[in-house]
Amino acid sequence: MPSTCSGSGFGFGFAPILFLSLVVACAARPLYPLPSKVSHGSRLPLQTSRPYNIAHRGSNGEIPEETSAAYMRAIEEGADFIETDILSSKDGVLICFHDVTLDDTTDIADHKEFANRKRTYDVQGVNTTGFFTVDFTLKELKLLRVKQRFSFRDQQYNGKFPIITFEEFIAIALDAPRIVGIYPEIKNPIFINQHVKWPGGKLFEDKFVGILKKYGYKGSYLSEPWLKQPLFIQSFAPTSLVFISNLTDSPKIFLIDDITIPTQDTSQSYWEITSDAYLDYIKDYVVGIGPWKDTIVPVLDNYLQTPTDLVARAHSHDLQVHPYTFRNENQYLHFDFHQDPYEEYDYWINKIGVDGLFTDFTGSLHNFQEWTTPLSKDDGDDNSASKLLHKIELLISSYKN
Repeated sequence: MPSTCSGSGFGFGFAPILFLSLVVACAARPLYPLPSKVSHGSRLPLQTSRPYNIAHRGSNGEIPEETSAAYMRAIEEGADFIETDILSSKDGVLICFHDVTLDDTTDIADHKEFANRKRTYDVQGVNTTGFFTVDFTLKELKLLRVKQRFSFRDQQYNGKFPIITFEEFIAIALDAPRIVGIYPEIKNPIFINQHVKWPGGKLFEDKFVGILKKYGYKGSYLSEPWLKQPLFIQSFAPTSLVFISNLTDSPKIFLIDDITIPTQDTSQSYWEITSDAYLDYIKDYVVGIGPWKDTIVPVLDNYLQTPTDLVARAHSHDLQVHPYTFRNENQYLHFDFHQDPYEEYDYWINKIGVDGLFTDFTGSLHNFQEWTTPLSKDDGDDNSASKLLHKIELLISSYKN
């Protein structure tokens, strides 16, 4: 909180009055403006003048992933898009959850009533044992509580939040005080379609797109409907992306894994799907690619090597590039960045030239961009006012009792 001082000059009475008058003059902007600020009851639009801040599973560096609290925190911190993974329950309800098994990020082990539900299934050619989402109804899944994936992150929220549905996730975005995009992934579609059946022979992809349409998501990239309800659909499965292209014109992103991992459904190699010929093919169905960042800039002994030309080639095919995943912890920061996530953001945005970043720490990316991005034509005056207020607040807070 700002401190005040007594005596002559910039005293106790003058500072608050000056500050309040400036606030009123500048349309009541907050001191530390995030995009979530509301202007006269209307929702501020999505910013499109700089790379997108994509909240990877919400602000999951702070709060357990894919929970309502993680998404609301990300929105507070300035996310342009909130990202989620879509799976299904046994009874065909789409849920927000990353793993096909519940073991690593829920308290399923504490629920003795489900002890006999452990199964072994083939998942992308690998025999996997655990408690699978497809073996539980939504009612049963709602009994579980989510926990932090990584032991080195804050554990205080473990056991506090339930799994949420795709529709609950959408409601969080639509209820935000500004326009916030959603970035859902069609997760493990082959596995889901093997284990979950919907009426009328519908597929996972049909159910997924049906929910998006139910809530009004439509329109090609940067179209008027899209700007009102921004959406990117993502998947590692190219056939799913091609299939849903017949169902919706909403923009799609083709996710690309490590160079050693083939595609989920076509078993194509990394080299095939990043070739110019394939990029030329897939651009008819997607607006961009989402590669693992270490495939764009190879790493050896935790040091960056010479960047590949993938970003330049993608851009030459009119494809955006949204790499994943940016994390603040030292074990994820290559030595080149000197334990400074802001150096990493600077490198990827200003040297590599990406168009969006999946981050576990939405607030740090937002802060970096607020501090370094030149004013855009659309909001220059507004940002100038906000920056002036910020400087005044710093001046006031420098006076200590």
